[in-house]
Amino acid sequence: MSLGARFSSGLFNGIFRRNAVFLTSVFAGAFAFELAFEAGTNTLWDSWNKGRQWKDIKHKYITADEDDDE
Repeated sequence: MSLGARFSSGLFNGIFRRNAVFLTSVFAGAFAFELAFEAGTNTLWDSWNKGRQWKDIKHKYITADEDDDE
């Protein structure tokens, strides 16, 4: 049996054979993809806009006295 046939057979028997396992795999994969995609786009956004976001310039506008009042 070739490696491809063994892989596809294992994939079928491990994931696709039972509907509940297949659906759980799909939802878990979608959830993991969503988390990874969000983290990646946030990192990309922060790198493109470095120095122009509130978290980067906040120290210029808020003094230590105002921090103590809040």
